[in-house]
Amino acid sequence: MHQGRRPFTVVSLLVTIGSLVVACTDAPPPPLVEPPEPSPQTAPSTQPMPTEVVVGVDSLEGGFNPHTLADLSPTSSALSSLMLPSVFRPAPDGTRTLDTTLMESAEVLPEAERFTVHYRIRKEAAWSDGAPIAAEDFVYLWEQLRSQPGVSDPAGYQLIDDVQSREGGKAVEVTFERPYPGWQSLFTNLLPAHLLRDAPRGWTTALDSGYPASGGPFAIRQVDLQRGEIILERNDRFWGPPAVSDRIVLRASDQAGQVEALRSGDSHLAVFGADRSTMAALRELGSSVQVSTVPRPATMQVLLRPTSAQLADARVRNAVVAGLDRQALIDAGSGGGPGDQLHAHSQVLAPSERGYTPTEPPGEDGPSPERVRRLLTEAGYRHEAGAWTKDGRTLNLVIAAPFEHEQYIRIAEAAAKQLRAQDVHATVVTPTSDQMFGEMLPTNPLSEEPGASSSVDMAIAPRPADGDPAAMMAASYGCPGVDSDDQPFPFTATGFCDQLLQPTIDAALSGALPFEEASAKVESVLWSQAVALPLYQQAQVLAFGREVRGVQRGNGLAGPFSTAAQWQGTPSDNDGY
Repeated sequence: MHQGRRPFTVVSLLVTIGSLVVACTDAPPPPLVEPPEPSPQTAPSTQPMPTEVVVGVDSLEGGFNPHTLADLSPTSSALSSLMLPSVFRPAPDGTRTLDTTLMESAEVLPEAERFTVHYRIRKEAAWSDGAPIAAEDFVYLWEQLRSQPGVSDPAGYQLIDDVQSREGGKAVEVTFERPYPGWQSLFTNLLPAHLLRDAPRGWTTALDSGYPASGGPFAIRQVDLQRGEIILERNDRFWGPPAVSDRIVLRASDQAGQVEALRSGDSHLAVFGADRSTMAALRELGSSVQVSTVPRPATMQVLLRPTSAQLADARVRNAVVAGLDRQALIDAGSGGGPGDQLHAHSQVLAPSERGYTPTEPPGEDGPSPERVRRLLTEAGYRHEAGAWTKDGRTLNLVIAAPFEHEQYIRIAEAAAKQLRAQDVHATVVTPTSDQMFGEMLPTNPLSEEPGASSSVDMAIAPRPADGDPAAMMAASYGCPGVDSDDQPFPFTATGFCDQLLQPTIDAALSGALPFEEASAKVESVLWSQAVALPLYQQAQVLAFGREVRGVQRGNGLAGPFSTAAQWQGTPSDNDGY
């Protein structure tokens, strides 16, 4: 016991112990220490929730290389608009203007011995992994687009002799073999060479699930193709003006789901292919949703390949065209949606491109059994036992359509059914897009290698648009040239090559002959030779509600995603992903 305190008696001690026992069983003991001061309430966070824009889209196909026919889709167009840098972009009037976010300058050097363009890249321009956007990216795109099969716009790149790096990679000097007035269409959607050059099958498969780095205002956060969702977030390394919203969510759904998501507010906007009934459902939403048509940079067409043994004769190709109901094919592909308003009657330009005028000669609409019989008979075929035969062989055409694209397959099956009605046997095959555009269609018909010949007679394929018109004409219908080592470039998807027509195509490329004059001559031959039957320009519907701001259709054929950095969405329900 401490001094100064009186000793307890035995009784008092027992009483005290008893009291403590009772206290332990009935109530808590009195506190032995002063209770702590109550902690202040945690102040609510002032950090705002991230803003997002949810976009309804068609099914998200794999393959995002914007330079290949196999990946020519709304998905690749959307992602490339958001993440891949370009030297020139469409102006409001559709002409090309220098993208000064990426470039300091791009100009033809008047004093150079040969046609030379000097590009100067902004020093701060960099990919999202920190690597500079530099001359190596120009070199890589040139090397691939001039030599890879199945690319969408190779002609201009095949005119380039050399691409040289200057000033530590921030300047580029491009030398052409001859003048090329359409040079401003080149070096669009640059790719990160430092990540793709040494990747296994880099050009073929490295972009199957997105881009390994971004050079635009957004970068890929997550790709879930099975779930049908791609999440993009603001690219913090982007040196230009930052995106207004923190993230963009692309969410795939069928057409009925798109309309319902717009009605309920689950989607801020939708960019998708719509049929006749879906367009009616969108109109029923009234003024709460703005709806407009967005043409895409591709024309749907039926290719009749002159390199096919069965279609080598122009009379047979014309007989096939006479057996097709064109409007029914358009209905099968477009479903009565926006594309049905953009019928194509030209072999080079798409209906919404500047300078488009119909070039198709007047003729009969719909199938003509009489013309089918006359032309096949002139070509040496006989009609017997419900088939057309020649030298003991039945005319049996193979029509290819890419497996990933439903509208292409619908057109192929409709065409096959129409031809069978004319006793022309037809079979539809559905290879993958990579197989069809990268292997089957560009096959060299003169090659003697085993298995080199293609078994495809007809194909449902897109004709790219929105490039230099002369280059697009050459890419679709020109003969393959050769590189500096005399190695031939790949054949076009049409397989068409007319050596008598080639000088006209070359003259248009170099500017020696105005495009309009060259095109008139080329198109006249193409229609008479029945190389391709244009159907309609692909188009989507753009629909958006009042909660999102800054949405525009985009300049030229760039599409609405080219304006996505200015979209202002709403706060997300959560700050995670």
